[in-house]
Amino acid sequence: MKFFLLSALAFHSLFSFEYPLEPQKISGAIYCFFGAPEIMDTRNNGNMTNTCYVDLGESYLVIDSGPSYNYARDAHKTMRKIKDQKVSHVLITHIHDDHWLGNGYYKEQGALIIGPKIFANTPPSSQIRMQKYISKEAFEGTSEVFPTQFIDGAKTLEIAGKKIELFAYDHPIHSQNDMTIFIPSLEVVFAGDLVFNERILSLRGGDINNWLSALEDIEAKGSKYIIGGHGSMFLRQSTQGTKEYLQEVKKFVSEAIDEGLDITDTLERSHMPRFEHLKLYDTAHRQNVESAYRTLEWAE
Repeated sequence: MKFFLLSALAFHSLFSFEYPLEPQKISGAIYCFFGAPEIMDTRNNGNMTNTCYVDLGESYLVIDSGPSYNYARDAHKTMRKIKDQKVSHVLITHIHDDHWLGNGYYKEQGALIIGPKIFANTPPSSQIRMQKYISKEAFEGTSEVFPTQFIDGAKTLEIAGKKIELFAYDHPIHSQNDMTIFIPSLEVVFAGDLVFNERILSLRGGDINNWLSALEDIEAKGSKYIIGGHGSMFLRQSTQGTKEYLQEVKKFVSEAIDEGLDITDTLERSHMPRFEHLKLYDTAHRQNVESAYRTLEWAE
């Protein structure tokens, strides 16, 4: 019987899904896995978001755990080839599940998982969104594992001698409760989905004014590296695409409202050739204009 069980486990391991992950070295202490500028599907299996590893000396700090248990497992396996050490802490930037469904793997490894306070008041889903879009094999083993420590506003942690400054916004930006991570000694801000590049951002459910204000906060830190939730740019200029797009959308919608255009007419005129080269422009841009209109029509 023991031989049979070991054989079954070996067979399962042999044929379980594996993500083809390649880390990008940002600095001596930081590596990131940059996802494709796409929507989640059975081809990329959720590998369309960014996750990062910070070497703390004797353990890793993970920024966002990714879209599935298997993704987190494979990311850690890859990083252990670079330096074989455990993950002690996981920081989650916001509640969209492509960024944190790898938590279950890290919980098994004994990591402390920390995220914004919205997780404390969020009930488990009857069906996990990611499960509807990626393959059964890629999703296998994945479950909803929420953070166990919650950030409300500003909090500074000290982990392995490094100061880590967290700030969880209490108003809608990209999501209802976005959190940034600033590590001064490494000159890096992990901005989550407050920074997009190589693809159109998603403003649905967010607030364009708050987003532009948050980008000012991020840039004011003067960091060498600003790493977003989507796209492979990581130097401080990585915010420019997000900021310029939001500024252009705000200007266009504000002028449309001043002219007395309703939302239908505004959407009909909303094409912006300057940004149409970006991935997902055709599917997300009109939604962003609509979201901006609904915010700005009530602005003072």
